[in-house]
Amino acid sequence: MNDEKRCIGAIRCLSMDAIQRANSGHPGAPLGLAPAGYALWTKIMRHSPSNPDWVNRDRFILSCGHASMLLYSLLFLSGYGLELDDIRNFRQWESKTPGHPEHRITPGVETSTGPLGQGIGNAVGMAIAERWLANRFNRAGHEIIDHLTYAFAGDGDLMEGVAIESCSLAGHLGLEKLIVLWDNNGITIEGSTNLAISEDILARFKAQGWRVLEVDGQDVSALVATFQTAKTPSGKPTLIACRTIIGWPSPNKQNTSAAHGAPLGEEEVRATKIAMGWETEKDFAVPEDILAEWRECIKVGAEFEAAWKANWEKYCIDYPELSEELKTLLDGGLGASWQTALPTFNVGEKIATREASGQILNAVAPHIPQLVGGSADLAPSNNTFIKGQGTFDKTCAGRNFHFGIREHAMGAILNGMSLHGGLRPFGATFLVFCDYMRPSMRLAALMKQPVIYVFTHDSIGVGEDGPTHQPIEHLMGLRIIPGLTVIRPADATETNIAWSLALNDPGRPVALILSRQKLPVLDADKTRGADKGGYVLEEASSSPRLIVVATGSEVHTAIDARTILESEGIPTRVVSLPSWEVFEAQDVAYHQTVFPTDVPAISIEAGVTAGWGRYAKINIGIDHFGASAPAEILFEKFGITPSSVVEAAKLLLQAIPQ
Repeated sequence: MNDEKRCIGAIRCLSMDAIQRANSGHPGAPLGLAPAGYALWTKIMRHSPSNPDWVNRDRFILSCGHASMLLYSLLFLSGYGLELDDIRNFRQWESKTPGHPEHRITPGVETSTGPLGQGIGNAVGMAIAERWLANRFNRAGHEIIDHLTYAFAGDGDLMEGVAIESCSLAGHLGLEKLIVLWDNNGITIEGSTNLAISEDILARFKAQGWRVLEVDGQDVSALVATFQTAKTPSGKPTLIACRTIIGWPSPNKQNTSAAHGAPLGEEEVRATKIAMGWETEKDFAVPEDILAEWRECIKVGAEFEAAWKANWEKYCIDYPELSEELKTLLDGGLGASWQTALPTFNVGEKIATREASGQILNAVAPHIPQLVGGSADLAPSNNTFIKGQGTFDKTCAGRNFHFGIREHAMGAILNGMSLHGGLRPFGATFLVFCDYMRPSMRLAALMKQPVIYVFTHDSIGVGEDGPTHQPIEHLMGLRIIPGLTVIRPADATETNIAWSLALNDPGRPVALILSRQKLPVLDADKTRGADKGGYVLEEASSSPRLIVVATGSEVHTAIDARTILESEGIPTRVVSLPSWEVFEAQDVAYHQTVFPTDVPAISIEAGVTAGWGRYAKINIGIDHFGASAPAEILFEKFGITPSSVVEAAKLLLQAIPQ
C-alpha cells in the first residue's frame, strides 16, 4: 500500500476507532470523504497548523458537522495541537473533540456546525468578509487579504432551506473564492435520498449562478485537479459534486444508511481494517512514517505564513494608515470616536425607535468602518441603510447588503462574516420573522459572536397588518436563548443606549427590539440608568407602595398610569426594564434598589406574560394573537392602557395587608 493510501487510511481508522470507543457517532461520511479531505488539506489548502488563527488562512467549514471525526482526524494528523488522547476522548466530558465541531473548543474549528445547512451559510459569510476586506485594504503587489473558503457539505445540507437561500445569494454575488464540495453519496439516515428528493441538484446550482464540477471521490489525482480548477477565477462560486460511497470500504455497511449514524461495530471495524490492509490488533494506530508525512503540513504552512508576513511588513511601511486600520478591525476594536457621534433627541418629540435607530446607525457608521449589514428586503422599514456607503454586489464592496427575502440565510451569513474577523455585522427584519433566523441566532449565542439584530415592528403597534405580522411570543422567545442579549428601548434616548450596549459587547449577539409607532422622547438625564438594563425612571412622590415595570412603548403607558395613581394618593415608582439580560448581570444590591422586596409590582408588555412573574405579581400583556386595526384601538381593546393598570393596581393593593 503506497503512502497516499496509508495517509487516507489513517483518517479512516482514527475515525472508526474513535466512534467505536465512544459507542456513538457518524462513521459513514468520514470514511467516504477521507480522500477528499486528504487531497484538500495536504495538496491544496493554504493553512498553518502551528497558527490556526493566521489571518490569511484558507477557511475550511465542515457543514455536515456530524462527520466531525473527519475534521478531528485532519486536525490531529496535520498538527493543530490535538493529541491522540483527544481523539480517544471523542464525545466525552470536557473533550476537545465534541460530537459536532464547536468553535472555541477545538483549535482549527472555524465554526460550530451540525444543524444542517448552517455551515454553508457561514461559508458564504466568510467569503463575503474576505471580499469586503480585500477590496478595502489590498493594494497592487500587496494582496494582504487573499484566501479561499472551502466547505464540505452532505446531501442533507443541500436539502435545507438555509443552504438553498445562502447558495442563491452566493451565486448572485459571484463569490468566486467560495468552493463547496458536495459529498454526493445518495444516503441519509432513513435510506436513499430518492425517498425525499428527485431534483437535479447540479441544474439547481447552475441556475443559481454557480460553476459546477464533478469528480470521483476515490480518485486523489482527480480530486487535486478538480480543486485546482475550482481555484481558478470564474466570477462564480464553485460546487464540486464529489461522488462518494458512504462507509467505504466497510464490507457489510458501505453504501447503506447503517453506516450513517452509528458505530460500525467491533467486528465490522476489524473487517474494514483488513480490507484496507491496516493494523487490526491495536486501536488508534498511526504509523510514525505516515504521521511524519502528514506533519509536513506544519512546515508548508509555516512557509505560507512566512511569505505572507514578509508582504505584510512591506505593506505596513508602504501603507501605515491602512495597516493600522486593518489591525484594529482584526482585533475587534471600534475606537472611541463613535461614542461622541451619538445623536441627541428633543424631549417630548415623538419618534419611533426604529427611526431613532436609523439615525444612530448613520451617525456612528462613519466612525466604525467595519460596521456593515443590511436587511431582508426591509431596509426602508427597518431604517438600516447606511447612507453614502454603497451596496455590496459583484462590482462594489459597499457596506450595505441586500440579503433579499432570506432571513434564514441572513442569520447564517452574518455568523460567517463575524467569525471571519474584521467585520461587525448587523441584519434586520420585522420581529415577527425572527423565528426564521432562530437557529442561526442560537448558534451566534453559542459561539459568542457579536452579531447585531435589528428587529422592528415590535408588537401589536404594527396595527392594521394584523396578527400574522404582530409578534406576541417572539420577545419572550428570544429572551430564553442563553447568551443572547435582548434590548427593547422605550424611546430614542434608550435606543442610543441600546446601540451603545450592543457595540460595546464583543462576546454576545444582541437583538434590538424597535417600535413602528412614534413614542415621546424621554428626558436623557432620567434614562441614564438604561445601561444597567433596568432602572427607576420615575420615582414615587414618597415611599413607593407600588412599582409599575414595563419595556418599550408600554413604558409610556406606565408613566401615564403613575400620574393617575399618584393623583389618587398611591405613591408609584416606574421602572423601565429594556434588557432583562443586562439587568440580571448587575449585582443583587442593585436589583434590590430597583425592586425592593416589600413593594409589589405590576408589569406591562404587549406580548406574552410568561416569565414576568420573576419581577411582578400582576402581569398585563397579551396571551393571544392580535388583530387587524389601528394600533391605538388594539392597545385599548386588549387592555394595554393606563386605566387597566390603575384598576389592576387597586386590586393588588387591596389584597395586600397594610
